[in-house]
Amino acid sequence: MDLASYAELAVRLVNTRTPEGDRLSDLDQLRELLTLGPHLSGRVGRPDLEAMHQLRADLHAIFEAVDAGDEGAAAEGLNALLLQHPVHPQISGHDGHRWHLHISESGSVPDRYAAGAAMGLAVYVSAEGLDRLAICRSAPCQNVFIDTSSNRSRRYCSDGCAGRAEPAMHAGSQAGVPGGPSRSDGLGQ
Repeated sequence: MDLASYAELAVRLVNTRTPEGDRLSDLDQLRELLTLGPHLSGRVGRPDLEAMHQLRADLHAIFEAVDAGDEGAAAEGLNALLLQHPVHPQISGHDGHRWHLHISESGSVPDRYAAGAAMGLAVYVSAEGLDRLAICRSAPCQNVFIDTSSNRSRRYCSDGCAGRAEPAMHAGSQAGVPGGPSRSDGLGQ
């Protein structure tokens, strides 16, 4: 497994908090999230759920810092997570794949999740840049994502959000045009 692929753990965890509510509010929802990988298996209790809520907030702060143009704060946040949750890589060969790196299955479930998510983000942004971390521009979505487009132009977390946002942007660009929607913000054209 490519260590950068662990970055998806960060995205999945942060996106459990939505404008509609919290999809990580109980232990069953935590267990469901942990099915993302066999290295995340183990018993979990209320303290683990609380640790995952804190990790979610820490990871979200990294995406928010990038969104605000503060890459220094984003890097500091990511470095803090790497120090708090050290990675213990190990070489693995399985299922007919060549030898490759995995993250060790030692420590608590939240620690393994945090180590994987932080290391995945660190490897990815070291290769591609912090500006690849993004927050969806479709209101009220606010999901985070990693922009994997070749020209760094992705603005939405999914095709669904892009489909909802584009007509609204088009309608807004027609403001003040005869026959187009009128503007109600008092700014005119």
